[in-house]
Amino acid sequence: MEKAENLLVQQLKDKKTSQEAFKKLVSEYKERLYWHIRNMVKDHDDSHDVLQNTFIKVFRNIDQFKGDSKLFSWMYRIATNESITFLNKKAKRQQISSDELQDAIINNLESDVYFEGSEIQLKLQKAIASLPQKQQQVFTMKYFEELKYREMAEILETSEGALKASYHIAAKKIEEFLKTN
Repeated sequence: MEKAENLLVQQLKDKKTSQEAFKKLVSEYKERLYWHIRNMVKDHDDSHDVLQNTFIKVFRNIDQFKGDSKLFSWMYRIATNESITFLNKKAKRQQISSDELQDAIINNLESDVYFEGSEIQLKLQKAIASLPQKQQQVFTMKYFEELKYREMAEILETSEGALKASYHIAAKKIEEFLKTN
């Protein structure tokens, strides 16, 4: 796997092979990145916009990828930052706080034709939205995306211990939210 990834990075950095390598990159990673973004942004159309911006940034900045982490971890970090930036800009445009935006996004899930969740899944999304942003990320990455703490530590540039504590606290808060609502 690592050899294939290194080869892909080399091809992305080479002007002669970059276009074809980029198509391969998009094909290989678009679904996982889409769901990561969707878990943060919630809206289908907005998620596609953020995904597109993520791939544009990856393409433009591939020369700055040092290989200190896995390519996917690097792209995941870009997708996370793009999602946060998107949400902050959206809140600013609407002249509301980030918390108010989260509430509006969750309320819109009920009418989103792409959201196929049940009532309990909607409650879970509301519970997650009530968490601080960092805990939302950690919970989502562990619970929905099933990432290992090692992978999460690489992506979020923090210790595994801190992530385990964050996840545990987030899970307790979600449990409490579900019991009381």
